Amino acid sequence: MLTAEGLVKRYGRRRALDGFDLEVAPGEIVGLIGHNGAGKTTFVEIVTGLVRPDAGRVRVGGRDALRAGPAVRRLLGVAPQEVALYDRVTVRENARLFAGLAGLRGRRRDTEIARVLDELHLTALADRPVGVLSGGQRRRVQAATAMVGSPPLLLLDEPTTGADPETRSALLLAVRARAEAGAAVLYTTHYLPELVDLDATLALARAGRVIARGTRQQLTRHLPGELRVTFADPAEPELRLPTTDPGADLAALLASGRVPASVDVRRPGLDDLYRSLGAAVGEEARDVAA
Repeated sequence: MLTAEGLVKRYGRRRALDGFDLEVAPGEIVGLIGHNGAGKTTFVEIVTGLVRPDAGRVRVGGRDALRAGPAVRRLLGVAPQEVALYDRVTVRENARLFAGLAGLRGRRRDTEIARVLDELHLTALADRPVGVLSGGQRRRVQAATAMVGSPPLLLLDEPTTGADPETRSALLLAVRARAEAGAAVLYTTHYLPELVDLDATLALARAGRVIARGTRQQLTRHLPGELRVTFADPAEPELRLPTTDPGADLAALLASGRVPASVDVRRPGLDDLYRSLGAAVGEEARDVAA
């Protein structure tokens, strides 16, 4: 549904994107992660037509997104990083505007709006001006405007930033439902447990490129976990040993004659993956400084 190849975007001497490649298939949720400045938001802005790349190609639903702008935009549902709603009008009126942009009219439009507002727990707020809502409620309204009309491609750029637990839960359920119905979803976030809840595949961005792509199991299997051991002798301190082979390391420990009282193995997770990405960014920065 979404294919990007070789995207380059320069701002002066800085390259926000530097050969960015990514594919998102129908029914797939892709978690795009990376530190600030990795190019995530610039990529979303290019797909939506807000920014023109200096090089590269983007196709949405088989169409050239850089040439067939209006036709492609009808395939998109977008929740930008910064909330972009009309504060003086109601939740329902905001949803009606975006439904119209998605090509919905009449009874079909009203039915779809009612369904989306109910899905995101917004029905009771439907006739309130957006400007009086809380931050979490506004996030849900923004997601509703993206999802109304069930677009085949959803671009959600940190949709739960500052959100309360109710907002986060409602959003994640709605996103999963859209993917199960066949939508392709690009989801950027710094809150990594959301990607586990969404069962998302991952794309790691660094310095304007996607440097790794796969499931979280594929991307974390090379990272060390941790072997935590307490000993029968209370005088011995707890041992915390980074390990990629806990069985072998535990066997070596037992062979040394030390007697453990408890053993716990912590497998590597997304936090470890994110930290490894940060360490790589730090190394690149030191190389440049040198």
